[in-house]
Amino acid sequence: MDWHHYRFRSRWQLPAPPARVYDVLEQAEHYPRWWPQVREAVPLDDRSCTARFRSFLPYDLVVTVSSSRRDPEAGVLEARLEGDLVGWARWILAPGVDGGTRLRYDQEVVVNRPLMRRLALIGRPAFRVNHAAMMRAGRRGLTAYLARDAEGV
Repeated sequence: MDWHHYRFRSRWQLPAPPARVYDVLEQAEHYPRWWPQVREAVPLDDRSCTARFRSFLPYDLVVTVSSSRRDPEAGVLEARLEGDLVGWARWILAPGVDGGTRLRYDQEVVVNRPLMRRLALIGRPAFRVNHAAMMRAGRRGLTAYLARDAEGV
């Protein structure tokens, strides 16, 4: 087993149509508006940004996120990650209940940050819990953001 390699999958049900959710997710530079753990996202060009995020563990991760696939018809957004994490992330959107969206997030990365690599064996459970907490907060934040947007706030 490679202790530095992680695969994650999250599933969210959101109360907005897929096209609206796609529009929000496509704008990575705005993630800090709704995702508390995404501390900043600084655009580099029209297809990439540098993102800094932190959940409950006391460290920031910094990655360059580069769009590798944008397919609104298929409901797919995919990006390459370089920096403290190296790999890829993908959003897959589909129609959900009551006009909402079923959203799946997949991520496969290798940890590149030296401290996390050194602590890989004993820290792995905490890193996974940290990721899960970040994803729960992201779902809550996006749900609230979409609701505010629908109300015109």
